Amino acid sequence: MIGSNNQHQYDYIIVGAGSAGCVLANRLSEDPNNQVLLLETGGSDKSIFIQMPTALSIPMNTAKYAWQFETEPEPFLDKRRMHCPRGKVLGGSSSINGMVYVRGHAKDFDQWQQLGATDWDYAHCLPYFKKAESWAFGADDYRGDSGPLAVNNGNEMKNPLYQAFVDAGVDAGYLATADYNGAQQEGFGPMHMTVKKGVRCSTANAYLRPAMKRNNLTVITHALVHKVLCEGKTAKGVRVERKGKVQDIFCQKEVILSAGSIGSPHILQLSGIGEANKLTQAGVEVVHDLPGVGQNLQDHLEFYFQFKCLKPISLNGKLDPLNKLFIGTRWILNKSGLGATNHFESCGFIRSKADLEWPDLQYHFLPAAMRYDGKEAFAGHGFQVHIGHNKPKSRGSVDLISSDPKTAPRIQFNYLEHQDDIEGFRACVRLTREIINQPALDEYRGEEIQPGLHIQTDEEIDTFVRQSVESAYHPSCSCKMGIDGMAVVDPNTRVHGMQGLRVVDSSIFPSIPNGNLNSPTIMLAEKAADLILERAPLIAEHAPVKLANDLHLQRPQQAKRKIASTL
Repeated sequence: MIGSNNQHQYDYIIVGAGSAGCVLANRLSEDPNNQVLLLETGGSDKSIFIQMPTALSIPMNTAKYAWQFETEPEPFLDKRRMHCPRGKVLGGSSSINGMVYVRGHAKDFDQWQQLGATDWDYAHCLPYFKKAESWAFGADDYRGDSGPLAVNNGNEMKNPLYQAFVDAGVDAGYLATADYNGAQQEGFGPMHMTVKKGVRCSTANAYLRPAMKRNNLTVITHALVHKVLCEGKTAKGVRVERKGKVQDIFCQKEVILSAGSIGSPHILQLSGIGEANKLTQAGVEVVHDLPGVGQNLQDHLEFYFQFKCLKPISLNGKLDPLNKLFIGTRWILNKSGLGATNHFESCGFIRSKADLEWPDLQYHFLPAAMRYDGKEAFAGHGFQVHIGHNKPKSRGSVDLISSDPKTAPRIQFNYLEHQDDIEGFRACVRLTREIINQPALDEYRGEEIQPGLHIQTDEEIDTFVRQSVESAYHPSCSCKMGIDGMAVVDPNTRVHGMQGLRVVDSSIFPSIPNGNLNSPTIMLAEKAADLILERAPLIAEHAPVKLANDLHLQRPQQAKRKIASTL
């Protein structure tokens, strides 16, 4: 069943069963009086390649489970087209991502409020982060232990390379942090992941599957939404295609777009909501001239620093078919071992410049040297650290090019357009070398494979970065929340100038946080659910946060360094 023309069948229609949509489906259907419809273009998430954490590179690169978007040639990346996969399956991108759990720095959310997102500062967001999660080590002022989303440390850094990386950061003059999602993000420590009993804890598993037992929640897969149906400037429903059949479905209260930072602006534009000139050029009748739709697009870039490992302890020794079979069999039988982790078990957050108030660089450490598609980087043992500049100033856009909903939009990030972003990646190269060349890694560190010690000058670093950076798969901010002329939704997540229409997903972030985006997207949906249902919000919590001055770190790097003579 795909629905009917009965305008009173559903109260809410949610478009997209991803990180936000599954949360909303659960929370809005908690009230048995609400009839909720959740529409998803993709299908089932039950594949072993989705549920087994170590297989994370497979669904991300599989058309069945992810939209395989590509950008336009990026003008500041030597005109490379960048891969931009987005979840197309129950759970959305939480079913294809790396399962890394990072909330972002508290100041990221204070920044949202400064940009016009009233009551989206850290104090108002913190209780919703806590509501969402079940932290393996118990509740405190910063962490929750009874939410749907399981968060832990994976295999708890059993490979010695994880701790060696943390120790190297401390050797370099940085701090250790026991919980970067707590009072102190800055520093080096264990990395957290959304895995429960060895299985990916996507929003489909955490939120949607329990809610699907309710009679008032209808979930329809393989349903492509063509557009939002409007009467004047009031949303009344959606036009959907399923199995070649196109049908209109209506609702009494609201249509909520949770199709992500590419999908949500595209659907708005297909619906006649966006910059009038662009809509007209694409052959779409203008319903509401809203110029911010698709603008302010942001993403994180990263590259891999790769080294040979002097001891045969890296995961490169586990990539042959026999070892993969053993890992997979063990996971199938008891959900344990190397199959039960994403392998990103230690990390770091530092500042690229001394005058910054909070970190803007992020490390993911991996005890292997390989590409994100799971292929070996070279023969032999190695390790790598993913490093990126996480507060970019470059801005891009998502623009429709056709009224055909099956035609992908034009995606342009303009990566590295801003000089500050270029300088941020220069810092990535130089600071990382200082960290890796510390005593804690002496017994493991071999030859630098990438970038290679021949990369030294600003010009050489810039060339390497342009040719080597990849997306960290964090597109966001393309329907930003705020009150200025380019804002798309108000602080209550309602589309400006429209009735009965909201956007709830990472596209409404005013600015991109310093970290992975799944956690803040889930938090945002939890908070938005209270706004939609007009429930009293959770009480703001003013837990103290340690900033650079509090940590007595006046420089992004300090003494106690061992710099190789070749640097």
